Amino acid sequence: MRSHPRFAASAAAIFTAFFVALVMLGCGKPDQPAPSPVDEVQWRNDGSLTFQRDVDGKREDITTITIEIADTDTLRTRGLMGRSTIPSDRGMLFIFPFPDMQGFWMANTQSSLDLMFVSEDSVINDIAKYAKPMSPETVAGREPAQFVVEVTAGYADTQGIVIGDRVTWERN
Repeated sequence: MRSHPRFAASAAAIFTAFFVALVMLGCGKPDQPAPSPVDEVQWRNDGSLTFQRDVDGKREDITTITIEIADTDTLRTRGLMGRSTIPSDRGMLFIFPFPDMQGFWMANTQSSLDLMFVSEDSVINDIAKYAKPMSPETVAGREPAQFVVEVTAGYADTQGIVIGDRVTWERN
């Protein structure tokens, strides 16, 4: 799979920063107690997202989930890392400034995911199903996308979501 050059550079920078941070954590004084384990990241309720399909000229709702919205570089970089499970009624909506080839790194994501790549006019133009957790490989869409929806693996299959379906969302 080919990754976008800008994403590859960002991923390399993120990996390097993460590695340096890990090394720095290991350089503490031996007489200091070990830090406490990191708590599970708590879910935010930033809004709702509805998957829709056009049927006989009418738009019909398929299903709705509660979403966290990742619309800054920091939130997009963190994504769903630090979550041991992804509830079936939750997901994350990544909002990018403009349509582009989007790629995602699963190396620090503990759960398998379905990623839905969404065009600027809110149409799902690609779905990457069952992305492998903790994998260094890039998961990328085949078409430019301005939005990406991440949900638990198998969600697209169980809900019957396919390329050509639409998404709408509202912020709280």
